Amino acid sequence: MERGHSWPQDTRDLLHSLRMRSKYALFLLFVVIVFVFIEKENKIISRVSDKLKQIPQSLMDANSTDPALILSENASLLSLSELDSSFSQLQERLRNLTLQLGEGPEELPLGPRRHVLLMATTRTGSSFVGEFFNQQGNIFYLFEPLWHIERTVTFEPGGANAAGSALVYRDVLKQLFLCDLYILEHFITPLPEDHLTQFMFRRGSSRSLCEEPVCTPFVKKVFEKYHCKNRRCGPLNLTLAADACQRKEHIALKAVRIRQLEFLRTLVEDPRLDMRIIQLVRDPRAVQASRMVAFSGKYETWKKWVAEGEARLREDEVQRLRGNCESIRLSAELGLSQPSWLRGRYMLVRYEDVARLPLQKAREMYRFAGITLTPQVEDWIRKNTQAPRDSSGIYSTQKNSSEQFDKWRFSIPFKLAQVVQGACGPAMELFGYKLAPDPATLTNRSISLLEDRGTFWVT
Repeated sequence: MERGHSWPQDTRDLLHSLRMRSKYALFLLFVVIVFVFIEKENKIISRVSDKLKQIPQSLMDANSTDPALILSENASLLSLSELDSSFSQLQERLRNLTLQLGEGPEELPLGPRRHVLLMATTRTGSSFVGEFFNQQGNIFYLFEPLWHIERTVTFEPGGANAAGSALVYRDVLKQLFLCDLYILEHFITPLPEDHLTQFMFRRGSSRSLCEEPVCTPFVKKVFEKYHCKNRRCGPLNLTLAADACQRKEHIALKAVRIRQLEFLRTLVEDPRLDMRIIQLVRDPRAVQASRMVAFSGKYETWKKWVAEGEARLREDEVQRLRGNCESIRLSAELGLSQPSWLRGRYMLVRYEDVARLPLQKAREMYRFAGITLTPQVEDWIRKNTQAPRDSSGIYSTQKNSSEQFDKWRFSIPFKLAQVVQGACGPAMELFGYKLAPDPATLTNRSISLLEDRGTFWVT
């Protein structure tokens, strides 16, 4: 009876043990299946993503129409990019699942990719400030890529034509921020062959285009209009450049041809981009004086008026100056008002503040962009803002910045300053530039023409 009573209990223990082992085996089998599924999905996604990245290039190769038509068909390119983004998001979720199941964190991206636009106008010190981003190794920096569009697509100023040019610039910017450098091929003259060009504007001002592997071996007897500064490279391979763009952690572009901030809304709201817009402004009197030197041919009327002492300047010239100042002011007012779509993504910087406190302002801009400033950039700023004498050349970025930012006050005729003050008064008031009531005030360096706005400009 004792034996009969104990046998069912042993059986029950055995069955319980078998059930526990079966559950453990099933759990291990499930984990193995999950890992196999993730590996297969990653391979499939990688292949599909590579194909998607090749599609825009193939479409452009096959398209022999003019640039305007290509831009009008931009929606198809964007839809492909959006699909590519969807696959990337799926791949990211799979990586997160892998991490939860025990994979190491080194497989994950280092952090979010920032897309920084330095928005300025000519002669505001944008080449100098742009170097703050160009000198950072993990940033893919392009210097004035919209120059090619302006040279190829002609728009008359004002009205619908101005809006049309802004839309073209905006769409090209969006593709460049997505590392689609092939979009430039339709605007470079002469047209690139096999994605090779010798005519990328100011290539030497973009370090990312002059370092390996983008810097291919030099080719003898091949003329390059825009070449790298410190090393000899072969013609620019846009495929290699696009690949380098994808590998960099962040992207920064400098553009002096974007005037209306509201046209950038679609870039800010694009889920594929994490935009940061830095608008750089400068005293309009200094800008006008600098432009008359740098772009002498375009300012013959102004120079003749200054030299010959005519009673009045042509009204159309004054209106053009006023319109330029107003467009800058309106964009800045929109940014400072912080509409919901722009909140936390806009920063206004005065060139004079950067020139006086370059390292402090560089740190503020990097903090705003969400990028860590490296010691290499800090060293470059120290070396290039404390030069014993300014380097020659209208595009020089080596200068004693704290001493040179108001040198214009001693070369500009007072009557020219008066005209600029009259045309740009509202913009000067917004940005904190004081009016000079007489020639003595203009040339008295002990009297500052700059209001102290502190960190008011960081929004």
